[in-house]
Amino acid sequence: MTLPRRARPFAVTLLAALLAALLPAGAAHAESRTVQGGRLDWGIKSSFQSYVTGPIAQGSWGLTGGAATVGGSQFRFHSAQGSYDPGSGAFDAAFSGGVRFTGHRTADGANELDLTISRPRVHVQGGRGTLYADMASKARGSSRVTVSAQVPLATLNLGAVDMRGGGSPVALSGVPATLTARGAVAFAGYYPAGTPLDPVSLSVDVTAPKKATASTGPSAPPGTGPSAPPGTGPSAPPSTGPSATARPAGGTLREAAVDWGVRRTFREYVTGAVAQGRWTLGAGAQDGGALFRFPRGQGAYDPAKGTLDAAFAGSVRFTGAHLDLTLAAVTVKVRGGVGTLAADVTGAGMVTRAVPLVTFPAPGLTPERGLAVVTEAPATLTGRGAEAFGGMYRAGTAMDPVSLAVAVDASARLPALPDLGSDAKPAPSATTTTPTAPVAPATDSASPAGTYLAIGAGVLAVAVLAVLAAVRRRRTGTPTH
Repeated sequence: MTLPRRARPFAVTLLAALLAALLPAGAAHAESRTVQGGRLDWGIKSSFQSYVTGPIAQGSWGLTGGAATVGGSQFRFHSAQGSYDPGSGAFDAAFSGGVRFTGHRTADGANELDLTISRPRVHVQGGRGTLYADMASKARGSSRVTVSAQVPLATLNLGAVDMRGGGSPVALSGVPATLTARGAVAFAGYYPAGTPLDPVSLSVDVTAPKKATASTGPSAPPGTGPSAPPGTGPSAPPSTGPSATARPAGGTLREAAVDWGVRRTFREYVTGAVAQGRWTLGAGAQDGGALFRFPRGQGAYDPAKGTLDAAFAGSVRFTGAHLDLTLAAVTVKVRGGVGTLAADVTGAGMVTRAVPLVTFPAPGLTPERGLAVVTEAPATLTGRGAEAFGGMYRAGTAMDPVSLAVAVDASARLPALPDLGSDAKPAPSATTTTPTAPVAPATDSASPAGTYLAIGAGVLAVAVLAVLAAVRRRRTGTPTH
């Protein structure tokens, strides 16, 4: 039924008033959320990696700032921070870590190829995506190094991805990336603008604005509490080794943790095309991207002599084609400035207790401000360690460095791990190549705004009918009561 002309302004005013009364402030526009924790996986350009390490450049690449590798050719950047607006789909997240490529070594030991890409940041606005990064590159044919902050390195083709309405974690997988004009310059001219780069995948945690609630006390910083963040896969089965609660007694040690990534190339082998496997964490072990943390160390520590005898919680299990290896019940002994990391090793259906896997230098293990640390000490595989790895590596092989932290004061805090956030996928490596929409939890399926609008529509319909009835009564002289 059509409203009479004179009744239309009244109906419009009534609609506006009803919506204003029914919709709470901000219901029509979702509140912006904080990005806190997460990872970005990106190989930059796999053919460039092959060129750098190949017979022409004869170079290498190295990781900085806690970056890690995943799969056969991807770099993992960690500790996302930024913002996300589920209403508009606007997204901005910056990540930590970097990778440095070097090659074409000259007679004087310098590298003609020297390129560092670090602190990538993904920005999405209005359906358009851009990946920024800090760049340091040596110009081809010269020794001039250019350092630039947050260069728009690549455009991201989001295709039909709708960034609106995501929950936590927000995840994108296999987003195509294309080198920009400014990125080509920062890339030292190795590729022209428009060159396809490796696809980008990310997963970040987002938190809604906190409502005023009664405080329950300060929370412990990441990596210091007894609970472990999610690992790179489902929880490992209970360790077949001795219980991690069996601790040496005595000493002044209050809390300790040991960080060790085993070996980067071993992790890449496990998750790569050959083994096609993964690792799983159990018993409280934590994943720091480039390393595993074995926490809750207890035992005996003599700060005067610099000796340590400690056992740690946690296990890591590597599985894949013709591969099933578990390290559990990790212990560390330090004597005479040398540390030995041992573990119970389960492989081929057999358990070998307390295998000394690697040795590392640990001089001057004395506390400062209540904390004694060994940071990224180079580790060397032992003879028995080589046997534990089934002969994959010889004794004396350089393994991943060992970091050790021992707290002797209640106020001392162990170093925090890189924050990888929650993973929207069960496997440690990103294998999907089709962009997917952000993951939204079931609790976001019916928004308060939609509920209010539905109520408002019903009330409006009743109000319009009332207006029509009143107008008709006025025209026909029908009394109102």
